[in-house]
Amino acid sequence: MAEDLNEQEPTAEEKAKFEADVLKAAEDAMKMDGSASSPTENKADAERHPEEQGDEGSSPDAAAEQPADAASEQPAEPAADASTNSATETVALKAALADANDRNLRLMAEFDNYRRRTAKEQLELIETANGKLLEKLSEVQDNFERAFASENKAQDLEAFEKGMQMIYNQFAKILTDAGLEQIDPTGAEFDPNMHEALMQQPSETVPEGHVVTVFQKGYKLKNKILKTAKVIVSSGK
Repeated sequence: MAEDLNEQEPTAEEKAKFEADVLKAAEDAMKMDGSASSPTENKADAERHPEEQGDEGSSPDAAAEQPADAASEQPAEPAADASTNSATETVALKAALADANDRNLRLMAEFDNYRRRTAKEQLELIETANGKLLEKLSEVQDNFERAFASENKAQDLEAFEKGMQMIYNQFAKILTDAGLEQIDPTGAEFDPNMHEALMQQPSETVPEGHVVTVFQKGYKLKNKILKTAKVIVSSGK
C-alpha cells in the first residue's frame, strides 16, 4: 500500500510544471477581465444608471444636432437687419428722387418765366428806343409842315433854301445820333461787300477798279451794312 502511494506521488518537475500552468491560467484570466467589459455588463450598467448618462452629456448625434440648430438660428438676426437696412435705403432713395424731380420742375418753371420776362424786356427796350427816335423825327416833320405853311412862305427863295438846309441838318443829326452812317465811296476802291456796280466807264483821273461816280449813297448801322452804295466803276484809260 505504501509503495502504491509512493509511486503515485508527483515528481518535483511535475509539480513545477503544474504550478507554471496555474500561474499562466491566472494571468490569462486577469488579462481577459481588464481588457473590456462584456456587452451584457455594459448594457446592464446603462439600464441601471440612465439618469447619470443624461446628466453627463447627450449622445454624439444629439451633440451634433444642437450646434447645427444653433448655427441655423443665429444668422436670423443679421438677415433681418440686412432686410431692414435695404428697405430704409429704398425709402431714402425714393425720397431723394422725388426731391430731385421737384427741384427740376421748379428750375424749368423759373427758366421759362425768365425767358418770357427777358423777351418782354427786350421788346419793350426796342419799342422804347424806336419811340425816342420817332419822337425826334416827329420834330423834323413839324418843321417841314411849318416851312410849307402858307403864312410862312417867303418871297425870298434864299431864305426858304436856308430854312430847308436847317431842317436837313436836324434830320441828319438825328440819324447820326441813332448810329446811322452814310457811305460815300467816291474815288475809293470798289468793294463788292459795300458797293453795287451799275456800270463801268473810262476815266482819265480815276484808276481802274475805283469808284468814279456815286449814283446813290449807302448806309450802315454800326458795323452792319443796311444799304449798299450804287456806283459807277472806272475801267481805266
